[in-house]
Amino acid sequence: MQFPSKLVEEAVDQISRLPGIGKKTALRLVLHFLKQDKEYASSISQAITKLRNEIQYCKQCFDISDGEICRICSGIKRDHSMICVVEDSPDVIAIENTNQYQGLYHVLGGVISPIDGIGPSELKLNELFQRVEHNQPEVEEVILALSPTMEGDTTSFYITKKLKPLGIRVTTIARGIPIGGELEYADEITLGRSIMTRSDLSED
Repeated sequence: MQFPSKLVEEAVDQISRLPGIGKKTALRLVLHFLKQDKEYASSISQAITKLRNEIQYCKQCFDISDGEICRICSGIKRDHSMICVVEDSPDVIAIENTNQYQGLYHVLGGVISPIDGIGPSELKLNELFQRVEHNQPEVEEVILALSPTMEGDTTSFYITKKLKPLGIRVTTIARGIPIGGELEYADEITLGRSIMTRSDLSED
């Protein structure tokens, strides 16, 4: 790709390092910035710098936070008897956007993956176990909302095994056919889990 300026090329190279953005999209963004006033570009630069320098992680759930304790953990209307375990912060955002869950969260920072050299000690697992143990009997249920992959299932099994001696109820989110999906296009594992976690329509 040919560039009219070395400065443009450098900007495109940096922006194209962002996930999901290729060289062409990066070039369009750079040219867009050039058409704006300098204050516009400066405000974006300041926002990114402030984000990187001032962002914190909640000391209780390890989600992204503006302070030591995030707004969810400090929320007086949240149900402190439930902790939903997720892999990373985008999962918290996704669940929150459903407006169906009012409990707390615990962000692991990944899943157990021996192939990638990620073991239990690299994740916030010990922090989860200590959190549950120290907050008994307030914590009644731990909900596992991890990806339906081999690594996710391995992590779920590990957590369940560790929490069993504490007598805590451990559940997992339902997995099945998405709304609008057709059975013939569903993979066998998803279809099998849909059958195993079927709902009883005869209940009132």
